[in-house]
Amino acid sequence: MEEAGPFVIVVDTNVLIYFWLRTEQARQAERLYANDPDWIAPMLWRSEFRNALSLYVRKNRMSLEQAMYAVASAEEQMDDHEHIVDSRAIMELALDSGCSTYDCEFVALAEAAGVPLITGDRRIVERFPKIAQPLPDFIH
Repeated sequence: MEEAGPFVIVVDTNVLIYFWLRTEQARQAERLYANDPDWIAPMLWRSEFRNALSLYVRKNRMSLEQAMYAVASAEEQMDDHEHIVDSRAIMELALDSGCSTYDCEFVALAEAAGVPLITGDRRIVERFPKIAQPLPDFIH
């Protein structure tokens, strides 16, 4: 029997941050990308990513130039892998779970695509255990 190859996965902004900002979880994100490089995300990832980077710059954990390099790199990686998500699906998930609509965009995309959501957010995993998986569990 042939082993299954990589498949599409939804990644949340945390995973993209781990991958591009060399965080403690960077190796895990790199392994994920090596095994499953076809990442998709809702358009929202861009705003969340820039917001996280601005915090790093404000706390002097990186320069503006480093932040802009990370933004450009992540945008290139995700080019043609961004999706608009159905508003009703997002709202229903948010109302049912108590999670933010921001988080539910990633869940709704994963549900619509029929693929797992890989996340660094424990609350999302707790509220959506059938679709959301923590990064460390998924790569093992």
